Amino acid sequence: MELTADKNSIEKLINQGFKYHQDGLLDDAESMYMEALKLDNNNAQLYNLIGVLRFQKFDIDAAIDYIQKAISISKSEYYYESLFQVLIRKEDYELILSYEKEVSILYPKSFTLLFNLGYAYKKLGNFECALKYYEKALYVNPTSYEGWYNLANLYGIMSRTTEAVSAMEICHKLRPNDDDTSYYLAIDYFRTKNYAKGLPLFENRLSKKFAFTSYNKTMPQIIREDNFWKGEKIKDKNIFIYYEAGYGDVIMFARYLPLVAKKCKKLTLMCHKELIPLFKQNPHLGIDEFQDSFTQNNLEADVHAPILSLPYLLGLKGNDIFTSSEGYIVSDESMVEEYRKKYFNNDKIKVGIKWRGNTTLEKSRVIPAELFNQLIQKRDDTQFYSFQTLEGSEDTSKLENIIDIGKDLSDFSQTAAALKNLDIVICNDTSLAHLAGAMRIPCWVMLPYDSDWRWHNDFSKCDWYESVKLFRQKEIGNWQSAFNQILDEMSSDN
Repeated sequence: MELTADKNSIEKLINQGFKYHQDGLLDDAESMYMEALKLDNNNAQLYNLIGVLRFQKFDIDAAIDYIQKAISISKSEYYYESLFQVLIRKEDYELILSYEKEVSILYPKSFTLLFNLGYAYKKLGNFECALKYYEKALYVNPTSYEGWYNLANLYGIMSRTTEAVSAMEICHKLRPNDDDTSYYLAIDYFRTKNYAKGLPLFENRLSKKFAFTSYNKTMPQIIREDNFWKGEKIKDKNIFIYYEAGYGDVIMFARYLPLVAKKCKKLTLMCHKELIPLFKQNPHLGIDEFQDSFTQNNLEADVHAPILSLPYLLGLKGNDIFTSSEGYIVSDESMVEEYRKKYFNNDKIKVGIKWRGNTTLEKSRVIPAELFNQLIQKRDDTQFYSFQTLEGSEDTSKLENIIDIGKDLSDFSQTAAALKNLDIVICNDTSLAHLAGAMRIPCWVMLPYDSDWRWHNDFSKCDWYESVKLFRQKEIGNWQSAFNQILDEMSSDN
């Protein structure tokens, strides 16, 4: 009779705690659970509930302890799912894989557990094992968007681009109206150089929508849905082109501005203020007027478009996508001479380097600066110059026998003038690579293992710039593998 009373009391406490839990009253819920645990300290359900609650309170280690206790008392698919969720948050993928054998035997048809095992292997860089578990998970649930999306991403990392496209196409069928899915499918098409299919889907990108929203709020008379340029004839119209991404993107897509200029009466460009002096030195780009802020300054425009949409709106196909690869940016000769006298008045081979760009969104592109010392020490007949500016410039002190020119560069016209004095640039995936390529200056770009779409999957060839050669990591995070290729290239040049 007493046991029944305790059992009823426990159930009542758990039910009340669960109600509090559902209502988000975590402290009250935990009090109920703990009272129940005093009456039954061998209750797996209670340990799991407390573990989940602790996880919600960001007490990760306690959450793991409680859920592991639940599993030690009673095996449950749900308990393992709870544990894996916490371990993923902690990024303890080795501990997830310590349960691989038992969950594979106990729950061979659990999509969630199989998927999480695949995810753990992927995060640890074991892509073949990750692939095996993703495929097992999709065999269990072939209509899982999450499963196909992660499989597509894994194929992309493994440079199996055809399979990545196929997996992402399934995602698109599962969510045909999802903008993010359309965008990521576009990126996979780009990697395979299928711009015919990729460019229309690329119009669903978030940066385009963010740019439109921002400019619509500040320039409502200019930026509207009804006057967005769709590629129609604009011979007697003024067009306003605006940026939506970083320096490198604008430099890369500036190749299309002359084509737009031929189609319109007047072309106004809004870009980063650091780029304006450079573009003003290049009148052949066809830019009639510049905007460097959200103020209208009597701006007149009949139609508008973001710069990343230009190849699509121009209807470019095939190799025309890579138009102007011969070099479409030039530097000011008087500035070139000024920098020559100040920094480059020597008879050595002149090499410019940079190791870091904007790390807000992409940290995998950052190269440890000190790794460049092995290149500097390789050649006595060579002078190295640091073009690193702003973030990362403090690491210049880690380099030997380096001339720091980055501290003297405040806009891209200055950078272009300094670049013109170089024999070659060696850098990470950053705006300096785009500028060197646009100027047709030899440039060796070191890429992370999972590189950006624009570099495609060619081993070393760059379609966008004839003067650029690519050097890729052999494995994730291993920059030394890229440096070894550079060293071999330098040796072959002797």
